[in-house]
Amino acid sequence: MRFEFATAGRVLFGPGVLSELGPVARSYGAHALAVFGGDAERGRQSLDLLQEGGVETFLFSVRGEPTLEMVRQAVCLGHQAEVDLVVGFGGGSVLDLAKAAAALLTNRGDPLDYLEVIGGGQALHQPSLPLIAIPTTSGSGSEVTRNAVLLSPLHRVKASLRGPTLLPKLALVDPSLTLSMPPKLTASTGLDALAQLIEPFLSRRANPLVEALCREGMARSARSLQVAYHDGMNLSAREDLSLASLLGGMALANAGLGAVHGLAAA
Repeated sequence: MRFEFATAGRVLFGPGVLSELGPVARSYGAHALAVFGGDAERGRQSLDLLQEGGVETFLFSVRGEPTLEMVRQAVCLGHQAEVDLVVGFGGGSVLDLAKAAAALLTNRGDPLDYLEVIGGGQALHQPSLPLIAIPTTSGSGSEVTRNAVLLSPLHRVKASLRGPTLLPKLALVDPSLTLSMPPKLTASTGLDALAQLIEPFLSRRANPLVEALCREGMARSARSLQVAYHDGMNLSAREDLSLASLLGGMALANAGLGAVHGLAAA
């Protein structure tokens, strides 16, 4: 038997681990491109922690799906500010843009040079800038995957930047950040995470390590998704769903996905 398994360089998991952000970030750099969702105030605690840790931040906001033009703008800001670190705080879309920006800040060229399907598909040869990925939803597992899904409105399609260099340096997963998720978002992201546990488990590329992660994640999803839907402040259920999402991201990054995601793409 032979298989390979790759994930984020380091994983910090648990309620309250966000408080460790400042000194951890400072160990990677002093000037950070901080990528957030449309409501930057939701990430105010993270920005304060970075400042307290001695990290200067340059904020870039992501509204909706991450597009190629957004990536270009984020990379431009990063170059102008001479950042040496990227911090992504948000859902899968935010983290995907943060991963793409971190990669293209060290690999010259346009996103289309490296994008699959509609682009040049070039390999990302240079290591990305250090990236800290902080998920605020529990669905995509983007904090531990090696691709970034981007939208090209011109081509009317989503495609991926892909490669081992996109794996974040640190995945900081604090389930307490998901307590404010409304029921509808809890359900949609939770089912996304569950699908991303089932598909790698059934994949031909699955291996014993992937299967173990999927079994654990599926069990946690099954017992906690409805609980979190009906009681969003249940931290135990939120912890289960955050861990399920994390495990699903690890699994899909190493075994791939299946028909559900293929049909969704179409």
